[in-house]
Amino acid sequence: MLRLRQYKPEDAATIVSWCRDEESFRKWTSDRYESFPITAEDMNRKYIDNNGDCEEPDNFYPLTAFDDNGIVGHLILRYIGADKKEMRIGFVIVDDSRRGKGYGREMIRLALKYAFDLFKAERVTLGVFDNNPQAYSCYKAAGFKEFSEREVFLLGENWRCIDMECRRQS
Repeated sequence: MLRLRQYKPEDAATIVSWCRDEESFRKWTSDRYESFPITAEDMNRKYIDNNGDCEEPDNFYPLTAFDDNGIVGHLILRYIGADKKEMRIGFVIVDDSRRGKGYGREMIRLALKYAFDLFKAERVTLGVFDNNPQAYSCYKAAGFKEFSEREVFLLGENWRCIDMECRRQS
């Protein structure tokens, strides 16, 4: 059974080990880190010391997904806007040895439950690059729908980012 818990500093070494090349790293982090590779200390500095580079301390919630065999994945939830009705999911990653087995979809489903039930969000958004079709399919299967797109300059080229949303069911 997959569960989510608050991120712990000791999770970082495992999570950063899943990005073995810069392309997969950028699919995970976009332009949020200056250079590749990063260390566990870099991740902890961003998450703990800088509180996710957020201005409000109660705005940023890094979560770790785990099962009986250990850490499976990771993501963050953060509020968008002062009214706290919208949250954004980011930094979604699943252990590369466990991809394609439904862990990502379950992790997203649990994150939506947190966002809607615990944090009382009305809408949850995320962005996915079009060169990451597995992630796109995962988000569609979890109930997300496209609402816009934009370009992000990464690795010397423009990547199309698809913004997706899921709204609270009445």
